[in-house]
Amino acid sequence: MRLFVDWDGTVTVRDSLVQVIHEFGDPAILSELEPRVGVDLTLHEEIAAEFAAITAPLEEVAAWVVEHVEVRPGLTELAELRPVIISAGFHELIEPVLEREGIQLDVLANRVDARPDGWRVRFRDESSCPSCGEPCKRAGLAGAPYVYVGDGYSDRCAALAAERVFARDSLAAYLEDRGFPYEPFRDSHDLRARL
Repeated sequence: MRLFVDWDGTVTVRDSLVQVIHEFGDPAILSELEPRVGVDLTLHEEIAAEFAAITAPLEEVAAWVVEHVEVRPGLTELAELRPVIISAGFHELIEPVLEREGIQLDVLANRVDARPDGWRVRFRDESSCPSCGEPCKRAGLAGAPYVYVGDGYSDRCAALAAERVFARDSLAAYLEDRGFPYEPFRDSHDLRARL
């Protein structure tokens, strides 16, 4: 069975997109928009607005990410299962961290065009999901049954279609509120032992 693992807040200890916004962008935009996601704003609209405020060169941001983004313990062991990283983040900020860790995995993520007048996001999938009504990760997972590991808003729809779900933080609360079965996890060691 295929294994899909979210990046921000799941593989990483903290959400690296939020870290980048705080370091290079405008945290006030994050504070204003985050509560509106799923109400009157899609996740794509939030991400596009937040990263339009970043004007730093990609090389500078990627170097900062490599220095500051921490992964949960056990990623090397989890990588032995060949999970696919699926993220609402960017190849350009995920792949350098994987390289730092000495790990090569397939990554399904967005891309970014880092312009000096504000970053432009190139979303992997723009089509609306028939289940949740907005572009989401679920479209990239159609086909064979899969195991899903996640922690947040961007993981909800994909988790609901999975055969088995490992969840933490707001994803766990969301699934619990709906009576949807999931297994909590601490870190990648924990995941590897149970998979």
